[in-house]
Amino acid sequence: MSSTPDPRDMRWVSSTYSDGQGGQCVQWAPDHARATGDFLVRDSKDPNSPHLALTREGFAGLVAFAKIHG
Repeated sequence: MSSTPDPRDMRWVSSTYSDGQGGQCVQWAPDHARATGDFLVRDSKDPNSPHLALTREGFAGLVAFAKIHG
């Protein structure tokens, strides 16, 4: 039995850069990040698809990239 939580059971939060219409949006799991230090990121258009697991530094880099190119 795996101790890794099922990503489908997590609380996912939409990016503040989202248009709010469920279109092109990145979501992340803040509770999981606080508990484990792993920053999970997924595409809101396909929530059952694979997600990315980033380090704190990787997530910060993704956010910085989105701010510049968003």
